[in-house]
Amino acid sequence: MTPETAQVLALQALAWIAGEDEVFPQFLAATGAGLSDLRARAAETEFQGAVLDFLLQDDAWVVAFCDGHGHPYSAPQAARLALPGGSEMHWT
Repeated sequence: MTPETAQVLALQALAWIAGEDEVFPQFLAATGAGLSDLRARAAETEFQGAVLDFLLQDDAWVVAFCDGHGHPYSAPQAARLALPGGSEMHWT
């Protein structure tokens, strides 16, 4: 996945999160961001990485997001790896 494609997917994820009544408040609480922060920082690749990090915390969120956007379930992780700060986790 290219960094540009990853950015598009991260912005889609942000829009999905913002549209989920149960998920959005959790996102705001976890990030400490306000609505003005979202608008101001949405184009920053570091913030987009944080959006994907948040989404990847819950498999149900990944499934719902991917089903809603026609992405394979592996797409958010691939996008995260393509953005700054993304690295593969080794659980050993």
